[in-house]
Amino acid sequence: MATLKDRYDREMVPRLCETLGVGHRLRVPRVRKVVVNMGTGVMDKEEYQNHLEELAKITGQRPQQRKARSSISNFKLREGMTVGARVTLRGRRMYEFLDRLINAALPRIRDFRGLSRTAFDGRGNYTMGIREQSIFPEIDPNEVKSNQGMNITIVTTGRNDDEARLLLEMLGMPFGGN
Repeated sequence: MATLKDRYDREMVPRLCETLGVGHRLRVPRVRKVVVNMGTGVMDKEEYQNHLEELAKITGQRPQQRKARSSISNFKLREGMTVGARVTLRGRRMYEFLDRLINAALPRIRDFRGLSRTAFDGRGNYTMGIREQSIFPEIDPNEVKSNQGMNITIVTTGRNDDEARLLLEMLGMPFGGN
């Protein structure tokens, strides 16, 4: 079992029950899924394949290729061209990814001052952007040919942003002072 999941079950659920004044442990907010989205835009196939392999290394799961829905002539984009990739993580892989993100990847960001406290969507989901994939320990920075950013969305069962923020803080998410 992932250490973060084990710690959540043993330590955080009773603390969340007490803090939120909830009588039953199933009412406590939890992480439902994590979606990692990498928008690559129009690029050559070799570079796109490198980014797909790096995303697969980071998440431990094969990415789903995303195709353009419509043509945009100014961007030299045609309908059906691959323009990104995404991975939806649930269960054990989700907790392992969150553990690596919180404890290994985020501290490696240069001049890191914490994550924004205001990036919640009003329904208890948190989205953050990462500028380069080389902060993850699975990626060798010497082998990265081009930097590619990604969006990470953490979907929780919290009914509002305050419940989700409390859950993520207890999981160890390094929020800044803003």
